[in-house]
Amino acid sequence: MLEISGLTKRYGPVTALDGATLTARPGRLLGFLGPNGAGKTTTMRCVFGLATPDAGEVHWDGAPIDAAARLRFGYMPEQRGLYPRMRVADQLVYFGRHHGLRAADAKSRAATLLERFGLGDRARAKLEDLSHGNQQRVQLAAALVHDPVLLVLDEPFSGLDPLGVATMSEVLRERAAAGVAVVFSSHQLDLVEEVCEDVAIISGGRIVASGGIDELKAASGRRHLDVEVGGAGSRWPGNDDGLTTVLERDGDSVRLLVDERADLASLLASAQAAGEVRRFSYGPPRLSELFMDAIGQAGGAGTPER
Repeated sequence: MLEISGLTKRYGPVTALDGATLTARPGRLLGFLGPNGAGKTTTMRCVFGLATPDAGEVHWDGAPIDAAARLRFGYMPEQRGLYPRMRVADQLVYFGRHHGLRAADAKSRAATLLERFGLGDRARAKLEDLSHGNQQRVQLAAALVHDPVLLVLDEPFSGLDPLGVATMSEVLRERAAAGVAVVFSSHQLDLVEEVCEDVAIISGGRIVASGGIDELKAASGRRHLDVEVGGAGSRWPGNDDGLTTVLERDGDSVRLLVDERADLASLLASAQAAGEVRRFSYGPPRLSELFMDAIGQAGGAGTPER
C-alpha cells in the first residue's frame, strides 16, 4: 500500500504541496485529479525520489521508500522518458534490465508487451518513427516490463484515440486485478469515473476529497433528477426553491441537480400537473460535479489539469 502523509514542497515563494495526504491500495485504481498546478506531478515525483519534500513522508507497505523499493515500481511521466532514436524493443529490454530482470526475461517480457499493445511488428522501429499514440503505448510498456507492484501514471490517456483509450483502460484494469496498486492522473473525468474505484482530488497542494467514488457520491448530498414531461417545455420546473438547479434542457427533457433536502414527491406532483410524466429518474451526481464542488469548497478554480 502506498501511503503519502503530510507532504509539503515549496519552490521559492510557490507552495506546490501543502500537507498532501492520500493512500493507494493494492488491487485498486485511484484517479488523481486536480486543476492545473495543483500538485499532482510534484506528488508523483516525490514517490520516485525525483523531488524531495520539505516535510511529510512517503511509505510503501509501512516502510519508507528506498532505492530498492523503487525498482519494484513503474512510472510513466507525462513528459516522455524514452530515447527517441533507440529501437522500441531495445528500450524495453534496457528498462527491464535496469529493474533487475535477466536478459532473457527482459526480452520475453518486452515481446509479450509489444504484442499486447499491437506493436509486435514495430519492435525494431525507432521510437521517433512511431505515432504519438504508439509512443504512449511504448511508454506504458516500459513502466510495465518488470511487472511492478505499484504503477504511477501521469496523464497516460493524453493524445490517445478511442481504441488506444480502450486498450490502456483494459491493461490498467488487468494490472489492478493482479493486485497492483494503480495511480493515474487524468483530465478526462468521465473516463476516471468509468475505470477507477477510488479518487483523490488535490487543489492548492492539499487533498480536498478522497475515497471510493461510490462513497463520495453517496455522501455528496446532491443528486441528479432526469425528468421528461410531455408538452411542458420550459414551463417545468417553474419555481426556484433554491434546492434544484437546471443542468441541461432538451425540449421536454430536463436534468436537474437536486439538493438532498428537496421534496421529491412535491417535484413529481408539480411535474404531473405540468404535463405527462414520461421519465422521472433519480441518481447520484457525476464525478465531474463532485470535482467542481470539492475545488469550489477549497477556494480553487479552473479545469482538470492536462
